Amino acid sequence: MSAPQFDFHPDMADLLAAKDALPSGNASETLRAGWNNYAASMQRPYPPGMLVGDMPLACPGAGTDGRIMVRFYRPAGLPHPAPCVVYLHGGAFIKGSLDSGDPIAWGIADQVGAIAIGVEYRLAPDNPFPAGVEDCYAVIRHLASHAAALGIDPARIGVWGDSAGGNMAAAVCLMARDRGGPAIAAQVLVYPCLTDDMSSESYTKYAEAPVRAEGIDRAWSLYLGTSRPTANGYAAPLKAADLANLPPAFVHYAQIDCLADDSPAYAERLRAAGNDVTLRCAERMIHGFVRARFSGPDAAAEYDLPCAFLRRHLRTG
Repeated sequence: MSAPQFDFHPDMADLLAAKDALPSGNASETLRAGWNNYAASMQRPYPPGMLVGDMPLACPGAGTDGRIMVRFYRPAGLPHPAPCVVYLHGGAFIKGSLDSGDPIAWGIADQVGAIAIGVEYRLAPDNPFPAGVEDCYAVIRHLASHAAALGIDPARIGVWGDSAGGNMAAAVCLMARDRGGPAIAAQVLVYPCLTDDMSSESYTKYAEAPVRAEGIDRAWSLYLGTSRPTANGYAAPLKAADLANLPPAFVHYAQIDCLADDSPAYAERLRAAGNDVTLRCAERMIHGFVRARFSGPDAAAEYDLPCAFLRRHLRTG
């Protein structure tokens, strides 16, 4: 999978090896099991005193029979009520789980100083758009409406998504604006896939990067089905007609990634619409770089930047 023509940052070595071990083929169960193993290969123990547990949330009209499983992470010594970051895992809309997102989610809780909540949203192609993103929105709405019982400050709820989860994080901010809430204090979008229009230069320049353009194309088709190409901004936020009045955004992308053009294009539109936007490129890094924070100082620094953004906007100090 590693392409010799690319000048990879040395902190990407472990991540590249983990990607090389992913199974080939298109069978959903094989891909999903392989994705969990990929995440586990870069996992570390939870920090001392962190409380971690799974629970179903009642979300009528969403999830499986109106219930969505989430995983709570509460660092030791957190005040009550506490800020909260809802974490939406990646996996090309077709794979990913609470387990695959676990190494990233507990790091958010630890480094932001907040409750983090991972979401087990429904996956395509079994459940195509809008099932997954409606699950994510339903969880945020549940957390806000039950904040007191959950020890959450409803005025300090942020959202972080990477890859397909970055798409959904952007979309739930649009949904919350359009549907009258709940309020989202900040959004972090990490190497997000924001449009099913794959005509920009990065899809050619980095077509053979460790996450291949052909795989992204397939993922979009499985997610959208017969509605591709889409004009729906909740499916492809870069196509949304109106990007005004959205939460402050940290948009973070990898240089060596076929998705690299999506982030600057979205950040430019967010800024033009009057939003507070920080755009950051992880130089010489690849899709998935937030998983590599234990592999070297530069990867660790890239992970801390969005955490610092959330610490500021959720007022965790």
